[in-house]
Amino acid sequence: MPSPESDASGAQPPQRPPQIWPTECDDAGANTDLIRLVAAAADLCRKPLRHGVVPIGQPAAEASQPLEVSLRLEARSPEGERCPDQDLELEIYPSGSDLSLTLAWCHDDALPMLWQGHHPVWMTASGARCPAPADAAPIEALARRLRALLVNG
Repeated sequence: MPSPESDASGAQPPQRPPQIWPTECDDAGANTDLIRLVAAAADLCRKPLRHGVVPIGQPAAEASQPLEVSLRLEARSPEGERCPDQDLELEIYPSGSDLSLTLAWCHDDALPMLWQGHHPVWMTASGARCPAPADAAPIEALARRLRALLVNG
C-alpha cells in the first residue's frame, strides 16, 4: 500500500522549500540568533573591524513566511572606537523560494550597493549596474557567507 506521502504512481508530493531563516522575532523585532550570526560573519569578513548589529524597524512577514529583515551593522576599530563611515545596512528578503540580500553603506548614498542572490551585482542608488568599488572584496565575502549560512543553515 502506498504511503500517504505519495500518490498511486509512487511520485512524492512537492517539498516545501526549506526555511531560509527564522520566522519569529522577539518583542523588539530582533532575532538574537540571526543578529549573532550576522555580527560574527561581519567580524570575520571585514577584519580588523568589529561589528554590532542593530535591527532597523519591525520585520515584515506573513504567517509562516520568512521575514524581510533590515539590520544596521555598526563598525568599530579593534580599539573599540566607532567607525561610522564603515557602517553597513543589510536587507535580507525572500525571493520566491530563495533568498536575496543587499548591503549598502549607511553614510553615503552615492556609493554603490551590493545585491547578492546567486551571484553579486553592484548597483548605483538608481539601480543601474556599475563596477565593483576597489574595496569590494570584504563586502562580497560577507554577502556570500551570509547567504550560504542562511540558505544552507
